[in-house]
Amino acid sequence: MDQNLVYVTGHKHPDTDSVAAAIGYSFYKRANGVKAIPCRLGKLNSETSYLLERFGFEQPMLLEDARPRLSDIKLDEPVSIGPDRPLCEAIELLSSGNRQICGVVDEEGVLQGIITRSDAADIAMGDTASTARLLEDIDPECVRTAVSGRMIYNDPVRHINGKVSVIAIMAGEIAIFDVKDKIVITGDDEKAQKEVIRLGAGLLIVVRADSVSEEVIKAAKESHCSIILSGHSTMNTSRYVFFAPQVSRIMTRNPVRFYDKELVEDAGRKMLRSRYHAYPVTDDEGHLLGYAARYHVMNAKNKKIIMVDHNEFSQSVRAIEKAEVLEVIDHHRINDFSTRHPVSFRNEIIGSSATIVATIFRENQIPLPKNIAGLLLGAILSDTLKFQSPTTTPKDVQTADFLAAVAGLDIEEFAKEMFTVSSDIKGKTVSELLNQDIKFFDIEGCKTMISQVIVSTADVARSLQDQVQEQLEIFTGKKNLDLCVMAFTSILDKGSIFFAAGEKAAWAMEAFPDKEGETKSIQPGVLSRKSQILPQLTAVIQKYA
Repeated sequence: MDQNLVYVTGHKHPDTDSVAAAIGYSFYKRANGVKAIPCRLGKLNSETSYLLERFGFEQPMLLEDARPRLSDIKLDEPVSIGPDRPLCEAIELLSSGNRQICGVVDEEGVLQGIITRSDAADIAMGDTASTARLLEDIDPECVRTAVSGRMIYNDPVRHINGKVSVIAIMAGEIAIFDVKDKIVITGDDEKAQKEVIRLGAGLLIVVRADSVSEEVIKAAKESHCSIILSGHSTMNTSRYVFFAPQVSRIMTRNPVRFYDKELVEDAGRKMLRSRYHAYPVTDDEGHLLGYAARYHVMNAKNKKIIMVDHNEFSQSVRAIEKAEVLEVIDHHRINDFSTRHPVSFRNEIIGSSATIVATIFRENQIPLPKNIAGLLLGAILSDTLKFQSPTTTPKDVQTADFLAAVAGLDIEEFAKEMFTVSSDIKGKTVSELLNQDIKFFDIEGCKTMISQVIVSTADVARSLQDQVQEQLEIFTGKKNLDLCVMAFTSILDKGSIFFAAGEKAAWAMEAFPDKEGETKSIQPGVLSRKSQILPQLTAVIQKYA
């Protein structure tokens, strides 16, 4: 992870204002040399998706946790080797970068095991009996690689028992040695070479020679004995041949590994319970991505966050309290916000966070691209319900006019198109409607949720009354809430109707009572969750709490 990367994010259950503010402010920060990227904390609603597509933006990245995951940090490069390659190549990879570990992967890059420096040391210091088992039926090509040699003859029939003998005497004396099926190292003595082959050697390695006679090769073919010309002296050849086994015979299978989605702090705790210096990191399919060591964990820092359109940690990304919060740009109440270090905090009594972001561009004379101006305009219209919300200020209206001029948009036509999308609930389940714009509050100890849905008319909501009530009851139980409120807001009717569930449901009905003789009366002029719904609910809760 780039330690200078800054994540700009809105609140959970993102609406258009939070997403647009994150995108707009990220652009502003990048214009000032900050590596900022916009984020979202959940699924986007249809209105926001429409605006992003209209103005050519991709969905912001989904930020799931303020703590770094292994995918966020810079890992050691994924050096690897195939399972059929000789150990000597793995040793070379380990030595070239002073590495402690080398992954063994198949043709698809999927981790099969690991080879470590300790594994290589065990081979070098182990007895010949154990190494002989690893060399049994070895591919002569692996031996050729290990001794930096040249293949003279590779017989398709192998009969190698893994034992190694060095023959440095005259041919007449060879008969006293048992060389059958062994790997035999001998010098530039044609008679000795023939005798070794006649006695049944499985593989002949010739040292200090430039060639092998045709008669020796003929004998080798008859006896199925492969021949290699070594590139080293007798001593080094006898050493290096023990590094010929294929890594699949030595590697640790099912090693301790981590997945890229794991939190760094979780990986650190697991590292304390094992002995390795480095660990492979893979994706969910097992593809090797790199290696994590203890120093990666020790040096990892939590994410740098800029919060827009919210300041309550309960509405922010998971583990926000562990993040380095740099700034807050918001227009909501200030509740449970606290940080370890001073931060830049801009909170205005205004209808939309997008208005604040647009103002920052103007204050600092940063030109606004047309697509960002259009997106911010859409956010202002959305959050102020086209200036009908009581939270709307003259500054919102003035800023919207400015943004419309920059984007080349007519506010009336643009708002009509946008609200046609946002108020269309066809094809959506009640559960989807409930979750698309939702906020949680703790009001005097009363665990409360308020969901707001924009509809064309209040009658649309009334037609769903039974389904809405059922889903509210289910949701209240799952979230262990005291009060669950769902508001259907109609711009055409200029008001909202309410549904409630939970032990304190009667409190919501007291805050928003039906007219005499009516069921689900529209509450005229009640449009804003922030300045109307929440305060009215709070007043009733405080009355009884």
